[in-house]
Amino acid sequence: MQKEKSSGLRVVSLGPSVTSILVALGAKDRLVGVTKWCKDVVAPSAVRGLPELGDCWNFDAEQVLRLNPTLVIGSVPYKAELIASLLRAPVPFLATNPRTLEDIYREIQLLGSIVGRTRAAARLVRRMKQKFARLARQADKRHRRPRVYAEAWPNPRISSPPWVAELISLLGGEMVVPAGEKVTDEQIVRAQPEVILLAWAAAGDRPRAQREAERMASRPGWRELPAIRNRRVYVVRDEWLNTPGPPLLHGARALQKILGSAAADSQ
Repeated sequence: MQKEKSSGLRVVSLGPSVTSILVALGAKDRLVGVTKWCKDVVAPSAVRGLPELGDCWNFDAEQVLRLNPTLVIGSVPYKAELIASLLRAPVPFLATNPRTLEDIYREIQLLGSIVGRTRAAARLVRRMKQKFARLARQADKRHRRPRVYAEAWPNPRISSPPWVAELISLLGGEMVVPAGEKVTDEQIVRAQPEVILLAWAAAGDRPRAQREAERMASRPGWRELPAIRNRRVYVVRDEWLNTPGPPLLHGARALQKILGSAAADSQ
């Protein structure tokens, strides 16, 4: 019944996380348009041939409408004027706004119900929980919890989102600043992180750890941070940490390796 109801569904995804979830659910045939970033979070073959659009901040509404979508899915934040142009068509628009791991699981289940893949959604959620739990059990064997500052954007300085802070905690670390907020250099100096993670949005793995560590060391008070002094500045692909969906499995494995190394070095 669900497959029959969703058989005529034509989805334009304006969010890489949405695309990653739909592909993981086996529903890539429902996609008629994606963002230019989506090929970075799924196998490129999964979206090959699909029109590449902008994102929720920058897209051509006429280009989207020419694809005859029955549903456009994006994420918060979005540019209200652009979304209004879709709603006037009218085309339904769904905005996702996960903050925690539980939010992400609920989003997977919601999208699964929309595309008629509820069982696949349940399996995906179960698989993610099991893999996170397995990595967490390995982290429980460590005696120390490294103090971590994870950054999603450098200017203005924004810490990584709450689901990253949850993963850091699960994997044996401690996020030392509020998650998903603007933070100051002074806050970071006071927090004295032992590990600094850089996962800048839309930057892939381009910020190089050594270069950024040298820049950070020039800021007042940063040179004596344990993370800088002990050369524990790491780059994690932003797609692995900033995409609230299946790519977090890659991110969690990267975090486990980094935190495990930091904990071992400090013993």
